[in-house]
Amino acid sequence: MFNFLWNNIWGQMLMTLLVSMVPVIELRGAIPLATAHGLDFRIAIPLAIIGNLIPVPFIIIFIRKIFAWIRKHLPKLDGFIGKLEGRAQSKSETVQKYAFWGLFLFVAIPLPGTGAWTGALIAAMLDMRLKKAFPSIVLGVLTAGAIVAIVSYGALAIFT
Repeated sequence: MFNFLWNNIWGQMLMTLLVSMVPVIELRGAIPLATAHGLDFRIAIPLAIIGNLIPVPFIIIFIRKIFAWIRKHLPKLDGFIGKLEGRAQSKSETVQKYAFWGLFLFVAIPLPGTGAWTGALIAAMLDMRLKKAFPSIVLGVLTAGAIVAIVSYGALAIFT
């Protein structure tokens, strides 16, 4: 559906930014996707990092209010919200124990279920303030971006 966007540099840049903003996919999917479509790594990596970070402050600041509104006005989604909260809570033990560095490590390790979205959700559930959580998440996203970029562009160099 969006293949036409990948056919030019501006479309590639836009799609890299947008894909990196999507929960679960984040920059872990955006960088390899940009690589596969031939976007230069000097453009793809910063765009993926920026895109991955855009939702973070909004999640930390507003997610509890959004969840409360959904529970009140869309009660059929209460189970889904409960699962999201439970998932964040189950992954929050390390973050709680090690605070800044725990959140950093959680976001930095590019595995399924980790990343900026879940890290921001955990920070919100633990009532971490934005000014404490955001630098940790930024550092984690930068580290994850470096790991994914090395794997993505390194693999491309090996196979081409």
